[in-house]
Amino acid sequence: MKIGAQLYTVNQFTKTEADFEATIKKIADIGYAYVQISGIGPIPADKVRAICNKYGLKIIITHTSPDRVLNDTENVIKEHKIMGAGYIGIGGLPEMYKEDVNGINQFIADFTPPAKIIYEAGMKFMYHNHQFEFLKYDGKLIIDRLADGFQKEHMGFTLDTYWVQAGGGDPAYYLKKLAGRVDTIHFKDMSLLKVPGQYLQVQIMSEVLEGNLNWPEIFKACKDAGVKYAFVEQDDEYMTNPFECLKVSYNNLVKQGYK
Repeated sequence: MKIGAQLYTVNQFTKTEADFEATIKKIADIGYAYVQISGIGPIPADKVRAICNKYGLKIIITHTSPDRVLNDTENVIKEHKIMGAGYIGIGGLPEMYKEDVNGINQFIADFTPPAKIIYEAGMKFMYHNHQFEFLKYDGKLIIDRLADGFQKEHMGFTLDTYWVQAGGGDPAYYLKKLAGRVDTIHFKDMSLLKVPGQYLQVQIMSEVLEGNLNWPEIFKACKDAGVKYAFVEQDDEYMTNPFECLKVSYNNLVKQGYK
């Protein structure tokens, strides 16, 4: 399993070509060799690849607009070929599909054709979960409905360790359950933060191996499930520098034998 950086973590620093290059240099200086393209500005695919190549970073996967995946499939595939990315990802379920079972079924019906086209182009369509997918509709979790609704070769999962846990799931269990479909994963940890003056705690994202997730079991499950790339991500940094967050997680993972 190789370690990469999910660029959504630093998305506020990737809106122009100049900022993107400065950010990629910082990512490479930390030690990362792989990236997921997500949340960047309108930078042409050839420029994105050239900048990443300049600093020795390989693009593995993206988060792409679901609307483009659905309605502009061929151009999305062409852009990914230019970038050298083998995985076309979306960041979650579009709002229009979230209401009920019918919505989930409609998502499966709508996205099966582009998923097939992506597969036939030698790539793979990947779905990234949040905690929403751990709602039960008619007694069945949404994530299970999605897994059952797509053929394995047509849709994989970029499982997110934090959001699985936040939804009441067990990341290691879902890695085992989705074995063979989780080529890519998002690594982020979960900590508790006490609310001052109140008998309350809130869940927060934290650097990998700095929180409470069961990483020994997650690492073992990643190996058993055939995970190829783990991308470090934090959606929120809680008053810390996002580059420092990526650095802390990278260094902690290197100590575990990953890089």
